[in-house]
Amino acid sequence: MTASTILLLLLSLLIAGGLSFFQYLYKVKSKSKVGLFLAFLRFLSIFLILLLLINPIITTSKLEIIKTPLPIVVDNSSSISFLKAKEKALELTQKLTSNSAILDKFEVQSYLFDSDFRQSDSLSFNGTQTNLDLVAKNLKSIYKNAFYPTVIITDGNQTSGNDYVYSFSENNKVYPVVLGDTAKVLDLKINQLNVNRYAFLKNKFPAEVFLQYSGDKNITANFSITQGNEVLSKQSVSFSSSKRTATVNVLLPANKVGLQVFKAKIESNISEKNTFNNSKNFAIEVIDQKTAVAIISAIDHPDIAALKRAVESNLQHKVILINPSEVKSLQDYNVLILYQPTAAFKSVFEANKKANLNTFIITGTATDFSFLNQEQNNFVFKMSGQEEDYLARFDSQFNLFAVDNLGFENFPPLQNKYGPITVNGEVNVLLSAKIINIDTNAPLLSFAENQGKRTAFLFGENSWKWRLQSHVDNQSFSKYDIFINKIIQYLASNNAKKSLVVSHESFYNTGEAIEITAQYFNKNYDFDEKARLTIAVTNTKTKQTKNYDLLKGNSSYKVNLDGLTAGSYNFSVKELNSNNTYSSHFEILDFDIEKQFVNPDLQKLKQLANQTKGTVFYPNQIDTLIKTLLESEEYKAVQKDVVTKSPLIDWKWLLVLIALLLSTEWFVRKYNGML
Repeated sequence: MTASTILLLLLSLLIAGGLSFFQYLYKVKSKSKVGLFLAFLRFLSIFLILLLLINPIITTSKLEIIKTPLPIVVDNSSSISFLKAKEKALELTQKLTSNSAILDKFEVQSYLFDSDFRQSDSLSFNGTQTNLDLVAKNLKSIYKNAFYPTVIITDGNQTSGNDYVYSFSENNKVYPVVLGDTAKVLDLKINQLNVNRYAFLKNKFPAEVFLQYSGDKNITANFSITQGNEVLSKQSVSFSSSKRTATVNVLLPANKVGLQVFKAKIESNISEKNTFNNSKNFAIEVIDQKTAVAIISAIDHPDIAALKRAVESNLQHKVILINPSEVKSLQDYNVLILYQPTAAFKSVFEANKKANLNTFIITGTATDFSFLNQEQNNFVFKMSGQEEDYLARFDSQFNLFAVDNLGFENFPPLQNKYGPITVNGEVNVLLSAKIINIDTNAPLLSFAENQGKRTAFLFGENSWKWRLQSHVDNQSFSKYDIFINKIIQYLASNNAKKSLVVSHESFYNTGEAIEITAQYFNKNYDFDEKARLTIAVTNTKTKQTKNYDLLKGNSSYKVNLDGLTAGSYNFSVKELNSNNTYSSHFEILDFDIEKQFVNPDLQKLKQLANQTKGTVFYPNQIDTLIKTLLESEEYKAVQKDVVTKSPLIDWKWLLVLIALLLSTEWFVRKYNGML
């Protein structure tokens, strides 16, 4: 309490005493007991009121010992059980968390992780994913700016998230304790399998398979892809101590409509410790959907013939060439390609306002850009009469659909009018324009979507030279034609003007997040935040049905169906107020990513320890780890002076006391006839 506060309290005593003396005792000839009692009540009332106004603060100081945090993080994924390290993990955790010397020196906190990170309650070792990167992010958030060691008991086999080696803070040492047998054993593995989600009927689709071998012998393995009992592809693959990986590329037929499930498998005549990673199921959705593409142009140009051949390389696409003056109706088409539009295209744009078809607009030296400014609002053109050559630069961050860089930077330039092109709204750019070697940051090939209507823009003519150059580079037109057909496929799909739009995958792997999202729109096509959406999911084999509610997010409704077993499922999403429904199906493939490992990832854990200046330990070295932590001079407890300030009185009770004193004084005066 400060000197000024003490002085105010003394002054309050004098004021309270003076006022009570003046009101009840001053000039009173005989001082009765009642008068003295009333003076005392008045003195207390005035003093307490003044005390309430002063509200003196009491400051206390005490020393507090702050221990260094020691997070002990345990891998709770099912790979620990699969590597037969479950009991060892429990034993190590118990030994660390119950060590009295460790508890005396550190503030021990136990955590576990799999696909999530949380405080350790009980270890089950049934997590379906391993995310060590999440551990690093959470520890940084919990122990901000703190200096502490971390013990991680894990096999180091991460199945999701970013590379964890560089995720942890370099200033805080990490001590990985390696679970599982580190002795290398012979193992054949399908490391990765890449395939498109969709294919068109009667076409062939590519599958890319990455194979991996662990061992020292020279072996020959058999790789095959089957569908049911039918073998679609089979070949021999050789491995040795110097050749541990192989890539297999095959073309598979899409002969049946719907979800088609395939199985890739590698095997040899040598027995393996782990055969779970020798096979992998995958699926593809085969679509039977003829797409009518109208190329509308008022001029003749080699680009038109090149586009027609590229689009029709897909048997599901049919191209019709039309002059804009011949357009009567657009109801027979799915996609429009408007080649170098001018004022002659006025009727086409007017008809498309009703048809609402997705459009691919290609400009060039014959384009009327003033007319384009009037008919679309994604770009503003201020073009001059001068012509310019534009080279392409590929944007690897483009993510509207999967597309490979065909070497666009080395393709011949496209010709267009020179002038600035200003983006108006949200546009996704796949190719940007360069003049000689100078980036203009202007779009060359881009995509926009407004209220469900999709539009692609290519700002330049002579793309026929691109197709020819691709043939020179690859001895085939196929790569360029696939590129063009991906654009057409993107434009051919459209969810516009549907009240209930549901997004989902056709298949999921076991252990993946199975999330289905839905949007419900009212008659004005505005997102309805008051919709009531439910989903019924039925296993086609057992006929068992489960019902869930979809929960509203910022701009969609979501449901998480994690926990469903492998199999085929039909589902139906229903909006209860309007009874609108959407029905479809998905497949959960039998693939447990946590069973793909035969050894811990010792190399990664060593990299992590080196990166943070820590040390890797094995289960039989747990006593050495404890000794290292205890003998380290870096982690000393800190004495901290904790200052606490608290009010002398609780003002709520003080108000009650003042009210009680004043009430008592009033009743005494009333009783004695002094009012």
